[in-house]
Amino acid sequence: MGGWKLEVFKIALYISFPVGLFYVFNQPQYFEDWVVKTRREIFPPVNEESRKQFREELTKRRRLKMEKELLKKLESSD
Repeated sequence: MGGWKLEVFKIALYISFPVGLFYVFNQPQYFEDWVVKTRREIFPPVNEESRKQFREELTKRRRLKMEKELLKKLESSD
């Protein structure tokens, strides 16, 4: 068997390995780069042209829906 020196080495390794990984992977520049990249993938920058097209399409659909409802009301009132 190893003895107390081996046990001290194992304990030191068990403690220092997670602490070392925590130190390496929690560097602000790595974290910030990852957060910015992920945010841009999930929420891409807003394109004004696409936003304008979306609003136009939305108003068009609302108008068509209102027209259909009015036609139904007019037909049912006869």
